[in-house]
Amino acid sequence: MKVTWTPADIPSLNGKRILITGANSGIGYHAALVLAQKGAHVILACRDSRRAETALTRLKTTAPEASAEVSSLDLASLESIREFARRELAEQRPLHMLINNAGVMAPPKRLETADGFELQFGTNVLGHFALTGLLMPLLERAAVSEPPRVVTVASIAHKRGRLDFDDLQSTRRYSPMQSYQQSKLANLMFALELDRRLRANGSRVMSVAVHPGVANTNLFRAGERSALDSAMRAVASHLIGAFLNSDDAGALPTLYAATSPNVAGGGYYGPTGWMEMRGDHVGDAAIAQQAQDVESARRLWDVCETLTGVKFPLQPSEA
Repeated sequence: MKVTWTPADIPSLNGKRILITGANSGIGYHAALVLAQKGAHVILACRDSRRAETALTRLKTTAPEASAEVSSLDLASLESIREFARRELAEQRPLHMLINNAGVMAPPKRLETADGFELQFGTNVLGHFALTGLLMPLLERAAVSEPPRVVTVASIAHKRGRLDFDDLQSTRRYSPMQSYQQSKLANLMFALELDRRLRANGSRVMSVAVHPGVANTNLFRAGERSALDSAMRAVASHLIGAFLNSDDAGALPTLYAATSPNVAGGGYYGPTGWMEMRGDHVGDAAIAQQAQDVESARRLWDVCETLTGVKFPLQPSEA
């Protein structure tokens, strides 16, 4: 269903605390700006403190009355995630929205996180899994007047993704795009499985997923690459900006999922334009068949718990 919806439809968010990973640029920044303009206190959780402070200055220049802060978080390090969670839990302030936005896209060479995981799977999947699990008590604490939300950013790239349980870390064979597609499939499967477990446990917390279409974001442009690859991506980035979504338009599904009263737990939302790649309208997005495999989702969940050492306070959903 196509929805005619704009940020103007977002109600007042006064009193709400919202955490956005990777909010120093692209979709994360634009979502942070809009949510702060609506009255929320926004936490920009970022790996690069210098870029995060620059983003915060930019945000407050655009919206002087905004309430926002920067907090150090490296999703490629379980130690950093645990330290971030310890700081948040110590303050015992409710968390009304967690937006799992940060990501790594297709580095040309296989890289590893601080814990030895393949960088894309370790950051995009394991990092957000661990963060969400550790912050779940603060999300539950916010479930007073309306359901808190976990919004996980997936991708239309999930449609070409496959979970290789025999080589999730791409140690036998590394393909930049295949590893990215697998990580985005895993993001979507995590969001859907989290919703099933939340419902089975009677939680008021909602889990939803989104994708931005094909947006001209820093995720596409950044990274250590050869001069030729960087030049090719610069050209592609220009074409994406001209013909597909800008990063502020790419933020619309995230904003919709985070704030609209019409959003349902377990929903997946994205732009409704050509092949879901662009558009000013938000609607239900297509979920690939492999993302609906409940048994594989449970297996992925178990793998994530084992690798991260983080166990959610939720019992598995029924078959």
